[in-house]
Amino acid sequence: MQHSAPNAPRILAVEDDPALAFHLQAHLRGCGYDVTASADGNEGLRLAEEEDFDLILMDILLPGSNGLDVLQRLRERRRVPVILMSALGAEQDRIAGFSKGADDYLPKPFSLGELSVRIEAILRRVAYERCEQPPLQEDTLIFDEDRSDVCHGGQWAQLTSTEYRLLETFSRHGEEVLSKAFLYQHVLHRGYAQHDRSLDMHVSNVRRKLKSIAYTSTRLESVWGKGYVLTGREY
Repeated sequence: MQHSAPNAPRILAVEDDPALAFHLQAHLRGCGYDVTASADGNEGLRLAEEEDFDLILMDILLPGSNGLDVLQRLRERRRVPVILMSALGAEQDRIAGFSKGADDYLPKPFSLGELSVRIEAILRRVAYERCEQPPLQEDTLIFDEDRSDVCHGGQWAQLTSTEYRLLETFSRHGEEVLSKAFLYQHVLHRGYAQHDRSLDMHVSNVRRKLKSIAYTSTRLESVWGKGYVLTGREY
């Protein structure tokens, strides 16, 4: 039996299919991760709230509470990265997942190799964000890389790690129009596909959350045919 290293990243896998859960645990432990398994949505939420994990893999169709409900409740307290796994792979299902705060969405069936690549990409991004010092912002919009969140007027925006990474990227390129292809590559770390609405959903979430904390000095604006820009000017 292979054991994880003492400082191995901790992964919570919430999956009720016994065969898939077995293969997930075996594969991830073989990759050196410290894996905790759960087959129930309520138990998964309890573990996620009570323990510190570096990443959570979660099925959507779960007994107890479904994965979307668990994710929504988890986001009220924790910013831990979450990859949703689901046989529901239609665009609306993916949008629903991202709107609840998912960092990635893996339609079933998927290869364990692809899962590993996506996990590694998210963990690399989290490590990078913790090391990078975001620039100072005007109008007291404060970036906190440890929380992966921004604060304005004493209120936290409750960003997901992906939303934080997106806003932080825009803040480094203030008044510069960033193409969707650039943002997919540098923020979502995958190629841009014309019908993929993931980026649009993340941008929409950031806009809504900045508005909820009354931050209005700069805005995320769409630039037709070019991409998005963080600006204080009118477009």
